[in-house]
Amino acid sequence: MTSNVGQSYPYTSESEVERAVRVTGLVSGREDLAARLATETTPLDANDRWWVWKCPTRGCRGLLHAAGYARDLHAVYVVCDGTCAKTFLR
Repeated sequence: MTSNVGQSYPYTSESEVERAVRVTGLVSGREDLAARLATETTPLDANDRWWVWKCPTRGCRGLLHAAGYARDLHAVYVVCDGTCAKTFLR
């Protein structure tokens, strides 16, 4: 399996509580993230669990956590908890 195909599949999942705690911590630790989420996303709907993906950035060992739905796009907006600190659409 190529790395591109492998990255299309979720790595694991986390409960809504785990996800919310992780994203809140990332928002409080990154100066611009709250503003980006406010302008680029809409709130997530109620789910018990959310998918988590490995970050595709070379050298980053972080995981991608759902932070909202991309505004005007059909995608989940995810935030990396690793060193790259990037956002992606899944």
